[in-house]
Amino acid sequence: MKNNTIGIKIKELRIEKGLSQRELGEKLGFSNQTISFWESGKREPSLDYVKQLADFFKVSADFLLGMSEF
Repeated sequence: MKNNTIGIKIKELRIEKGLSQRELGEKLGFSNQTISFWESGKREPSLDYVKQLADFFKVSADFLLGMSEF
């Protein structure tokens, strides 16, 4: 089983903001299915999407990737 650090982080940050997968997807221009795939580890976001997610959540890309604490 592959590491799903980014999916776990996305889910934690989404829940902290009180957003559903659908609401997050709407804010970022993704489908809720895409968000679901990322959170479950079925797919991983591209580097461009990692940057977009980091900007949205106001965290570093390194944090999303599990390489830093913030």
